[in-house]
Amino acid sequence: MKYESSRGKYQGLTSAEVIKMGIAPDGGLFVPGFIPQLTEEDLVLMQDFSYQEKAVHILKKFLTDFSSEQIVNCVNSAYNDQSFDHVDIAPLVALNRTTYIQELWHGPTCAFKDMALQILPHLLTTSSLITGETDEIVILVATSGDTGKAALAGFKDVENTRIIVFYPEEGVSEVQKRQMITQEGKNVLVAAVRGNFDDAQNGVKQIFNDRQMGELLKAKHKKMSSANSINWGRLLPQIVYYIAAYLDLRQKGIIKKGEKINIVVPTGNFGNILAAFYAGKMGIPINKLICASNANNVLTDFIRTGVYDRNRKFEKTISPSMDILISSNLERLLYELTGHDAGKVSFWMEELKKSGRYEVDSLTKEKVQEIFWAGFCDDEATIKTISEVWQEYAYLLDTHTAVAFNVYRQYVEKTGDNTVTVIASTASPFKFAGSVASAVLPQELRQDKDEFQILDLLASYTGLNIPPGIKDLEKKPVLHKTVCDKDEMKEVVLKFLE
Repeated sequence: MKYESSRGKYQGLTSAEVIKMGIAPDGGLFVPGFIPQLTEEDLVLMQDFSYQEKAVHILKKFLTDFSSEQIVNCVNSAYNDQSFDHVDIAPLVALNRTTYIQELWHGPTCAFKDMALQILPHLLTTSSLITGETDEIVILVATSGDTGKAALAGFKDVENTRIIVFYPEEGVSEVQKRQMITQEGKNVLVAAVRGNFDDAQNGVKQIFNDRQMGELLKAKHKKMSSANSINWGRLLPQIVYYIAAYLDLRQKGIIKKGEKINIVVPTGNFGNILAAFYAGKMGIPINKLICASNANNVLTDFIRTGVYDRNRKFEKTISPSMDILISSNLERLLYELTGHDAGKVSFWMEELKKSGRYEVDSLTKEKVQEIFWAGFCDDEATIKTISEVWQEYAYLLDTHTAVAFNVYRQYVEKTGDNTVTVIASTASPFKFAGSVASAVLPQELRQDKDEFQILDLLASYTGLNIPPGIKDLEKKPVLHKTVCDKDEMKEVVLKFLE
């Protein structure tokens, strides 16, 4: 298996090379040269596998320069009972006969990012070994809340690596912020950026594309890489859990061989739903991929019209991990749907950079709409959905999963489609306790309580346990106090690396 850049200037690279690099030097994203297929024999074989065994079987198809032993080691180092609090790793919970929630938040930081960021450090250090890398790897991350802590937890004290995480100063929940600024580890730095997530993400991309910065680091025997979903090593492990969900439904007799499923994903950067697209291209029978957005509904508009336009008001919402107007991973989808037409993709991305918008051709738009359906909901509807699902099913949703559930209901109302559906649940409800509590707890109970007192209240009211990754966070010492403007991010990086 060889990899290439979506902008066309880099081709024929191994998986170890692309995982180590993170982003292509031409500004594009790395994609596999072809999508390996899962045969019916593969699906039957994997049906009774553990999550770990499924992951090994799937990763082998993409990481052909890794030995079997190396892949097994990466998988078992990531998905184990020290890191995950559920034996199934990504369990499916039935709400009713046709609706299943896949809980992707049983890892150390209580968010779906753990599913990829527990294994990425192992993939990266193995890639360094395979390629004979001797330079220190510097991981740069922009986060809208969850990626940051998950990456910090994954890379903490990993040999020959450093990690720097930038987050929008006012754009994450109190729990997310505390998880990051209390992070221990001799190789970690966390910095708040005055601005929104797109400011932080653009700042990181600029540092990656800064030739002078590259030369400076080269002289210090350091190389930059990314733990954001622009890194193929971050996106690849996410394909596994969608295939696992389909196999779980088959194994339980809920669906038959060949029967299609819907998958609903709350998404901002398009990485999580893109992983479901790749699972479908590998052979999982998918009817519709339902893309759920909050008030920052740039993806909904794109899927409905073929026009991507980020020239709009940036909304700060109660589902902050989706507060994004530049969905980086959409570039990979466009590359796949145009038959790897790097010229077209480069043109659209240049348009986005210059004017903040682009419009795809009618054939590409048709292909997008064939696979995807899109909707969005605002904060008020999100809170209402959390309340309704709690009353109806005694199941507690976080704010992001509530957006997905709400959009799924819109889809069923519009289409009447009752296909068996998996909704990706991307965070523990305790991660956004303030908003979730406002949906299920009486006002008088919540009055004058801070986010951490509300955590305890929510736990006792619902009878659910606060996950270990969140419990007693407020008692931990604050270790990271750096705040910078977006044009100071480069200096922050250099100072940390001195």
